Amino acid sequence: MSKIVHPYAHRLIILRDWKSRWFADPKKYVAYLKGDVLIRQYLEKKLRGMYISSIEIERSRKATRFIIKTSRPGLIIGRNGEGATKLKEDILKKMDYLKLPRPEDFKLEIIEVTNPEADAAIVAYMIAEGLEKRMPYRRVIKQVIEKVMQANGVQGARVVLSGRLGGAEIARTEELKRGSIPLQTFRADIDFKRERATLSYGVVGVKVWIYRGKIFADKKNARNAFVNTPASEKGDLKND
Repeated sequence: MSKIVHPYAHRLIILRDWKSRWFADPKKYVAYLKGDVLIRQYLEKKLRGMYISSIEIERSRKATRFIIKTSRPGLIIGRNGEGATKLKEDILKKMDYLKLPRPEDFKLEIIEVTNPEADAAIVAYMIAEGLEKRMPYRRVIKQVIEKVMQANGVQGARVVLSGRLGGAEIARTEELKRGSIPLQTFRADIDFKRERATLSYGVVGVKVWIYRGKIFADKKNARNAFVNTPASEKGDLKND
C-alpha cells in the first residue's frame, strides 16, 4: 500500500529501454555491473555543468559503446573533437584504475538533445544551477516551469524542492505544478529526475516530473500487419 515507484522503472519495456544493454556470462557479470555503476557516477561528476540528459552503455563480446545525450554537445566535443578524444582516454584510464577489462573496440557517441526543456534531467540541473547561484528559489522554479510548459509536446510539469530553502533554520518542502501528471497510466510518457543543489548552508533536493503526452501503437504498422494477414485469419481478427 502507498508505495512510491520510480516513473522510469514503472515503464521499463512498455515505453523505456534499459540504460545499460548487454549480455554476459556469469563470470563477467559482476565486473560489468560494477563498471557500469562506477563509470556512470564518474562521468556524471566529471560532466556536471554540461547539461547531460543520460548516459547509456552498450556492450557486445568485443565492443563497448558509451552514448552521452546532452543539450550542449559542443562543450563536450570541443574544438576539432579534442574534448571527446580526451574524455575517451579518461574513461579508459578510469577502467584501468578500477581494474576493469579493457574493451577491444571502444566507442564514444555524443548525441544532441533537440528539446532540452522537455527533458527532466536537464531541467533539474537548470533549477539546481539557479539555486547554487543564490537566486530566490520561488523565482527559479516559476521561471523554469513556465519554460517547460512552453516546450513542444509538454502537457504537464511538477517540481518539488526540499531542504533548507532560503537558508532557513528548518528544512521544508516547496512544490509547483502545472498541467496533469498521470503517474498511474502506463502509456503516459513521464520523464523524472532527482538532482542536488549544493549550497553553503546545506544540500537542497530537486525532483522534476515532465509529462509529454500518451504514447500509442503506430496505427500505420498495425494496418500494414492487417493487410498482410492471410484472408482466413482476417475473419478471426475481425470477430475478436
